[in-house]
Amino acid sequence: MSALCALFAVAASAATITGTVTNGTTKTPAAGDTVTLIALDQSMREISHTTTDTQGHFSIDAPGPGMHLIRIDHQGAAYFQPAPPNTPNVNAQVYDVAATVAGVSTVANVMRVETDQQGLRVTQSFFIKNDSNPPRTQFSKRSYDFFLPPNAVIEGSAAMAPGGMPVQSSPVPLGEKGHYAFLFPLRPGVTQFQLSYHLPYSGSLAFDQHFANPTDSFVVMMPKSMSFKAGGGVSFEQLNETPGALTYLARNGTPSHPFSFTVSGSGAMPRDTQAESQSGDNASPGTAGQGGSAAANDTRPGGGLGVPIDTPDPLDKYKWWILGAITLVFAVGAGFLLRRPGDASAPEVAPAAPGVPNLSGGGLLAALKDELFSLETDRLQGRLTDSEYEQHKQALELVLRRALAKKPA
Repeated sequence: MSALCALFAVAASAATITGTVTNGTTKTPAAGDTVTLIALDQSMREISHTTTDTQGHFSIDAPGPGMHLIRIDHQGAAYFQPAPPNTPNVNAQVYDVAATVAGVSTVANVMRVETDQQGLRVTQSFFIKNDSNPPRTQFSKRSYDFFLPPNAVIEGSAAMAPGGMPVQSSPVPLGEKGHYAFLFPLRPGVTQFQLSYHLPYSGSLAFDQHFANPTDSFVVMMPKSMSFKAGGGVSFEQLNETPGALTYLARNGTPSHPFSFTVSGSGAMPRDTQAESQSGDNASPGTAGQGGSAAANDTRPGGGLGVPIDTPDPLDKYKWWILGAITLVFAVGAGFLLRRPGDASAPEVAPAAPGVPNLSGGGLLAALKDELFSLETDRLQGRLTDSEYEQHKQALELVLRRALAKKPA
């Protein structure tokens, strides 16, 4: 009798999740895509698999009403949708993939320069807009390539998909020194990349910024205690004052036209401004939405930050991310997101900072969804061995266990 009751209890706790996957490129059902159910009960186990039918429909059995993620594999790219407890239906949209997509452009390349005990510290951010029509995902072994100074020592890197959360994404060196590529899908919308690196410094340093792709706006920010001098053949405009910082803007960078400039002196970007930016206390929600970008309305890390710098379009759309001190602390709520390149260990989780979402409930699902997106991308591209993949998953499971342990009863 007890065994029969247990059987009924198990049956009652089981759930079926249904949904429809739509191809956003063709506006048709995504048939034949693999759908995987991932459990989030102290680990991330792949529970079951199925395939979408000719109408894009799928049905997959979950062992219980707990937290899950749905992964859809389409043309080599993985897409994730959260399935919170007791969610009976999950719909998703995917896009066709191509190595090169018309309508992908670099709208801003921003350098934040300051000094510390190790030399010159640079945080460089790239904002790439995918305005393809019909919408497609640009994805290959060099989805987005770029140049850094040849002697740059990279210390951390991250990527953020449109409307997503920051995830760790390490650039891959290409043939030429200082030439790198991110193996991260550029989905329709605005994708952000960010790197932190150090350069040897003896009080003055000349830059020769090369561009792998045409770039609408190139920005250099530095403390007021430092000096800036433009090189020949490029016109930099000094923007309206940013508290405690100098900001310079040049337009229309091309592969055939590098921008040269020299920075000198020493100093650090004002920490009080950064903390204020991270808290979002001075953000104006109405103004943040003026850019017309879905990402500009994002109240998560990198959105709605601080007092904007007064710059004309297209840079104006991204001023909230640029001014906010997103120097690789925008993912501080989960320290594993910004591992040093090649570090597959499972580090301790950093304490949450102001403006960083609590990794529980929906925030936890969103963070894990985007980190798994990056992890699966690396695996599909052959950048991770099976053992490295498992180590990275263990790091994610560590965060999951700690977040669930802190959830209120």
